[in-house]
Amino acid sequence: MKCVLWTKLGDKPVLISGSADASIIVWDAATGKRIHTLIGHSRAVLDLQLDPAWTHDPSKSKDEIFLFSADTVREIKRWKISFDEAGKLLAATMSPHETSVNKLCFEAPTMSEEGVVDADLWTASSDKTARHLVRSRNWEVDTTLEHPDFVRDVVLSSDGRWVVTACRDEEVRVWDASSGKLACTYSGHYEEVTGLALVEHGRAVVSVSIDCTVRKWSLEAAEIQKTREQAEKGEAEEEKAEEKPKESMLTAEEEAELADLMSDDE
Repeated sequence: MKCVLWTKLGDKPVLISGSADASIIVWDAATGKRIHTLIGHSRAVLDLQLDPAWTHDPSKSKDEIFLFSADTVREIKRWKISFDEAGKLLAATMSPHETSVNKLCFEAPTMSEEGVVDADLWTASSDKTARHLVRSRNWEVDTTLEHPDFVRDVVLSSDGRWVVTACRDEEVRVWDASSGKLACTYSGHYEEVTGLALVEHGRAVVSVSIDCTVRKWSLEAAEIQKTREQAEKGEAEEEKAEEKPKESMLTAEEEAELADLMSDDE
């Protein structure tokens, strides 16, 4: 099993699991009985997320759920699930990445004056990018966040201002969600960062790593700016040190003797 999701289908609690055998299974959480097996992926299912636009739309039936699933091929599929009808694939498969889609993260849903509920999608992939897919433009990619290695996870701050990514290069990066610019990089892990979770009502994020540690990082604007300034200062000092001529290991007398020897050789 690669991922699991708890929700309600009507008034019944259900578990939805994604497996390495490419199947998605819907379980009755109370009895443990299998309700549906969804077949559509060709390889391991890596993540499952409910569509918040469907969940928060008062016009949608509560006896149905709308599910997004991602796999190791690079495909994102959409399903409509009910008790009476096995999961049905909706629309075309989305393929915004070149390889595995490791994580899906929806923005908080918003409602337009016309009563249309919207919620865009962020994705993390092994193609070394995280991407923003715009629902109103048929899931067109409008922002790509480049990384030096696989992107394992992506989450959004509670206010929607920051996008946080976990990378195999051991770093946790915070990005400005509106501009796509890197706000700061949090360093501290010494192995691949594999997962992220918001804490403190979205004012901080914790990261988990293969180095067997869980670390917490601030999502407060002042702390992010401070971290960026410290990194820039450190980089400037390193550049300055590299430009400074290296002091000789010889004494003045030894330098003079060496100069005499070299002149004699000439």
